[in-house]
Amino acid sequence: MKINYPRLKSRIDALAEISPIEGGGNCRLALTDEDKHGRDLVVSWMRELDLEISIDTVGNIIGTWNTAELSPVMSGSHIDTVRTGGRFDGCYGVLAALEVIQTCQDAKIKPPRPLAVGVFTDEEGARFAPDMLGSLVYVGGMAVETALDILAIDGAKFGDELVRIGYAGPAPCPGISPHAFVELHIEQGPMLEANNTRIGAVTSVQGISWREVTILGQSNHAGTTPMSLRHDPAYVAAEITVFVRNLALELGGDQVCTVGKVDLHPNLTNVVPARATLTLDMRNTDENLLQLAEKRIADFLTKIADSEGVKISTRVLARFEPVVFDDRVVACVEQIAKQHGHTVRRMPSGAGHDAQMLARVCPSGMIFVPSVKGISHNPAEFTTDADLEAGANILLHAMLSLTTLETQA
Repeated sequence: MKINYPRLKSRIDALAEISPIEGGGNCRLALTDEDKHGRDLVVSWMRELDLEISIDTVGNIIGTWNTAELSPVMSGSHIDTVRTGGRFDGCYGVLAALEVIQTCQDAKIKPPRPLAVGVFTDEEGARFAPDMLGSLVYVGGMAVETALDILAIDGAKFGDELVRIGYAGPAPCPGISPHAFVELHIEQGPMLEANNTRIGAVTSVQGISWREVTILGQSNHAGTTPMSLRHDPAYVAAEITVFVRNLALELGGDQVCTVGKVDLHPNLTNVVPARATLTLDMRNTDENLLQLAEKRIADFLTKIADSEGVKISTRVLARFEPVVFDDRVVACVEQIAKQHGHTVRRMPSGAGHDAQMLARVCPSGMIFVPSVKGISHNPAEFTTDADLEAGANILLHAMLSLTTLETQA
């Protein structure tokens, strides 16, 4: 049995027509009008398949094909994007899960457990921090009240925006724990392509530490202030950027560090800034090494604040420990990929995903397909039709197999 790939591709293309940007990508930030339009389209497809649709208090959408009075095997992902996103990140996993259900319906197969599709709110964290916000609340990792009070980068409140777009649902959080969860996703990295491998059986997700760093100095004239008398936040921001890059290279392994956003005030050509704000994104598969990186950075901030005569404060935006997926789900993905004649590689994920949150409440895992040149969060994000089709077929058989997964005592 195989999925109907032209049907899946047509849905991917239709969703990409909402909020397109130059270069073929999308900008569909969480809880914007564009996100609403995308949600409306996906929900319309769920209705066409006669799924039971549940929308919870933080806007997560769960569509269930209820074939039995048991907990479902769930798949899914997200449809929100970063500001310069591609058409596959998240969306592919949601729409492939829908296609799995429709394929089973067409073949008149009735699984022993329900199959469900999850569309989780604000996975990217690009508008409301932290990332994976919807799935975090779904599994009870954050209180609903806390989530509803979160402010966006544009100042809007999460709860207000949910109401405004019509997706403040009645279903409670935490939600019903699935029997198992498996998420299909593009790799968003170069390893599968570099190793000429079609399928990734994802074993774990890196721990993530996001910090916002604010540096307060002294604004002054760029021409008349001697270098020796400056208290320059822009200089300090640059030194932090260099330090975290060198730290990642020094620690090696899976450690990565990124300064992704820098804002200067007053941001004028001939003025030494008064303030700099930057974000730090630190990740590692090893919790001890991630904590070491955090400490090294904290020590450096103290040292440079003293030497430059500035004040530095930090704010935690997100902090998640590394997650190891259930080996039964990993082995299921690996075995099915091999049965279908595909090359397969066990591998960690460098990006955060909703599956890492679901792993708190049920056996979970992920399936990766290659990203051409490892590009993602970019309009140039691309995965070939052959790889997209292969991944969806692995998802089909993995979800059906997991309906018989025995519950551990």
